Amino acid sequence: MPTSAPPSNRFERRRAETRGALIRAARQILAETGETGVSIQAIAERADVGFGSFYNHFDSKTELFEAAVVDALEEFGRTFDERLRGIDDPAELVAAGFRYSARMADSHPELMQILRRRGLARIHSDNGLARRALRDVAVGVDSGRFTAVDPTAALTALGGTLLSLIELRFARPDLDGDEASSALAELALRMLGVPPAEAHEVARRPLPDLT
Repeated sequence: MPTSAPPSNRFERRRAETRGALIRAARQILAETGETGVSIQAIAERADVGFGSFYNHFDSKTELFEAAVVDALEEFGRTFDERLRGIDDPAELVAAGFRYSARMADSHPELMQILRRRGLARIHSDNGLARRALRDVAVGVDSGRFTAVDPTAALTALGGTLLSLIELRFARPDLDGDEASSALAELALRMLGVPPAEAHEVARRPLPDLT
C-alpha cells in the first residue's frame, strides 16, 4: 500500500486548504466590520495565500463573500443538529434554538456577527438554519403540536425574532441573555399555537450540555 497520497490527491487537498483559508479570511472580515470593500490583496494576505490563488477559486469578491456567508450559515445549522439531536418535541426544538443562539453570541462570536449582519437576507435561503426551521415547523404542524400555519409566514416570523434576539445580545450585553431568549422563545411558541402555560414551561426546560 503506498505510503503517500497520489499527487492528484495532494493537489486537491492543497486547493481545498487554499479555498478554506480564503473563506475563513472573508468570514473574519464580515464578522469584524461587515464591509466587503477590502481589496483582494488584503484578503489574500489575511488568508496567507498568494494573490493569484484567489482567482483559482473565485471569480470575484462578491462570490467569495457569498461563499463565506453560506459557510457560516451551514456551520450554524450543523451546530444545532449536533447539539439538539436528542430533542424530539418540535416546540422544544424551537425554544432551544432561540436559547442556544443567545448563548452562541458568547461562545461563537464570529459566527453570530455574520448572522447578525447578513442573516436577514437569508431567512428564506435553502441552507443554514432556514431549511431546518421549516422542517421542524412542518413536523409540529403535522403532529398537531402547532396550529396549522403557513410555513413561509412562520419562518419569516421566527427568523425575524431570532435575528432581533441576536442583535439584542450584541447591542445590550449587560442584559440576561438566557432570560431574554426564554421570553422570546415563549412568545414564538404561543404564536405557533402552544398554550401559554405550556409555552412558558417548554421555553425554560433544561438545555442539553452546550459546552
